[in-house]
Amino acid sequence: MASFGVTVGASQAYAGDDGTVTARLLSFGGMCVNCELSGRKLSESRFLGANFSGASMVGTDLEGASFLGANFSGADLARANLKGATLFGSNFVNADFTDANLSGVEAHGVDLLGANLTRANLKGANMVGASLLRVSGRDTQFTGAELLGAVMTESHFENASFRSASLAGASLASSVFTGADFREASLERTNLNGADLSAAKGLTQDQLDVACGNAATRLPAGLTVHTCKGDSHVVILRSTPGMHGVTPHVVDMEIDDDR
Repeated sequence: MASFGVTVGASQAYAGDDGTVTARLLSFGGMCVNCELSGRKLSESRFLGANFSGASMVGTDLEGASFLGANFSGADLARANLKGATLFGSNFVNADFTDANLSGVEAHGVDLLGANLTRANLKGANMVGASLLRVSGRDTQFTGAELLGAVMTESHFENASFRSASLAGASLASSVFTGADFREASLERTNLNGADLSAAKGLTQDQLDVACGNAATRLPAGLTVHTCKGDSHVVILRSTPGMHGVTPHVVDMEIDDDR
C-alpha cells in the first residue's frame, strides 16, 4: 500500500490503523492505492487530488465529504454513505456504488464511466454534464435528479426511477430503460437515438414532443419522437465560484441541437 498524508487538525491518522472510527479529517492527499477503509467514519472528509484507485470503502460513512480532483477509479464504494458529498473533478471510472447512498450529491461533470450504480440512491443529485457512459444503473433511484447535459449512453437502467428528474440536453443514446419510470421527467432536447424505451413507464407524448430520436429508438406503443438533427450540446453561459472555489453553478444555459 502506497503512503499518503492525512491532515487531522494538528494530528495525523493513517488508513492502516486499527481503529474503526477515524478522527474527524480535514484532508487526504497523496496516494493510497488499493488501501482498506471499509466501514470507517469519514464524514465531511476532503480528498484533494488524492489517488485512491482500487481502494476498498465498503460501507464507509462519507456523508458530506468532498472529492476534488481525486482518483477513485475501480474503488469499491458498495453500501457507502455519500449523502450530500461533493464529487467535482474526480474520477470514479469503473467504481462500484452498489446499494450506495448518493442522495443530494453535487457531481457536476463527474466521470462515472463503467461504474456500477445498481440500486444506488441518487435522489436529488446534481449531475450537470456528468459522464454515465456504459454504467449499470439497474434499480437506481434518480428521482428529482438534475442530469442536464449528462452523457448516459450505452448503459443499462432497467427499473430505474427518473421520476421528476431533469434530463434536458442529456444523451440517452443506445441505452436500455426496461421498466424505468419517467413520470413527470423533463426530456427537453434529450437525445434518444437508439434508446430502448419500449417498456418504460410514465412516458407521454408531450415529453417526447420536446425530445428527439431516430429510427432505432424504441418507444411504447402509440408514441412517436422527432428525428434529431445535428449534434446536441449544452452551453453553460455563466458560472460562479462556490465555497471550495471550484463549484460550478449554472445560472443560465442554452441548448443548441440545430433542430
